[in-house]
Amino acid sequence: MKAVVATQQSETKPTPYPRIGLHINGKWIYDRLPNFKVYNPSDEELLGTVPCASEADINDALAAAAKGFERWRAIQPEVRARIIKDAMALMLERKEEIASTITLEQGKPLADSRAEVLRASSFLEWDAEQSLRVYGDIMPSGPQMQRHVLKLPVGPVAAFTPWNVPISSPARKISGALAAGCSVIIKPAEETPGAACQLVQCFIDAGLPPGVLQLVYGDPATISSTLICSSVIRMITLTGSVPVGKQLARLAGVSMKPALMELGGHAPVLIGEGVDATAIAQVACASKMRMAGQICASPTRFLIHHSVYDDFVTSLANAAGSFRVGDGFEPGVQMGPLINRRRVAEIEKLVIDAKAHGANVAAGGYPLGEQGHFYAPTVLSDVPLKALAMSHEPFGPVALCMPINDLDQALKIANSLPLGLSGYAFTNSLTDAARISQELECGVLSINHFGAPGADAPFGGVKDSGIGREGGSTSLDAYMVTKTVLQRTALI
Repeated sequence: MKAVVATQQSETKPTPYPRIGLHINGKWIYDRLPNFKVYNPSDEELLGTVPCASEADINDALAAAAKGFERWRAIQPEVRARIIKDAMALMLERKEEIASTITLEQGKPLADSRAEVLRASSFLEWDAEQSLRVYGDIMPSGPQMQRHVLKLPVGPVAAFTPWNVPISSPARKISGALAAGCSVIIKPAEETPGAACQLVQCFIDAGLPPGVLQLVYGDPATISSTLICSSVIRMITLTGSVPVGKQLARLAGVSMKPALMELGGHAPVLIGEGVDATAIAQVACASKMRMAGQICASPTRFLIHHSVYDDFVTSLANAAGSFRVGDGFEPGVQMGPLINRRRVAEIEKLVIDAKAHGANVAAGGYPLGEQGHFYAPTVLSDVPLKALAMSHEPFGPVALCMPINDLDQALKIANSLPLGLSGYAFTNSLTDAARISQELECGVLSINHFGAPGADAPFGGVKDSGIGREGGSTSLDAYMVTKTVLQRTALI
């Protein structure tokens, strides 16, 4: 199966790429030495450079965050909520500009970038409302004694976000921290810095006081270690890879600081007997190839009952072979490029290894074009467990298909990895659905669809896939501390 490469001219012209700067204590800083160059992954054109925060800049950011926290925590929740909602409104007004930036720097189709801006805005709206629902408790007490529980902001937060969702991840962490009354120092990925700058500008224009939100870029190891080890920072949050998460967790552990982490996955898809495998494969392809598979919740390990296996693989391969790949600004494009050449090389290595272990290429299996970081939507069938891709998250447009005999075998294979972020299952059996809900080891399970939780539901992983949850009714809990107050009404 050959992938369909889009060749039409763009109908939508990108807006100018924003200037990348640090934002510390209410001021933009641009005159630092660049430590990274930002390229468009579709045509490898240089978009801009990223300034590197100096040691003095980081210290200034920490000092500003400490003062900003004292100021922000004293502001009424209603006022904090209004500022966050005003920032959300500005995001929506600037949706086209921000979406254009995301497609330029990350490569995803423009429609997907617009959807990410909308998703990011939903996090701001939800957390702003949650800030008005931070309730304590009053416990029954005896004579001359009052006992109550307070929920208070934990303090300045250090937040680290990835390149694949350049506005929704920063928005989720910033809104959660601000809604709880914390100040934030955020370090987004240097590969995709533009959308985060535009997000910060929305908060500035919404009236966020100076020092409450700092934005820094630079050497990731230096910045993370400096921030986490500082006595100013009281909590850390990361969305990223498992190795990076474990390293930051070690640093946080030494300093006895709470950590909220959403890390990598390798999502299994359990497809039972008696289902419409052909129809499922069509929606599976769209979900698998979204963002070129560069998303932690991407369905990857397809464990398919042998009775529907051939129908599923044939349908999935046909869908992948007709998928339109190209620049995200081109009309009709369904999948953009990988973020860089390293990702292309990694996918190629995994495909070659799988073939060497006996897997068959049902669709794709090769890089596309001579310019840009494109890889054909790929379907591998009969992939054995010993293939590297079955244990290492591909983070690319590769679907791994394996026949299974029954639900017992599917659950055993699905749970065999130390990862557990998202999982998917398709079944006509209520009994099997109930069992999968109980036994599949993951933080988020979607049954008979490929949807993901919105702002109103918790998201996070188990095992090596993370610590804690973002979203839902407890979205602010990670950014708060619980204080029990025991007060006598009269001196002894």
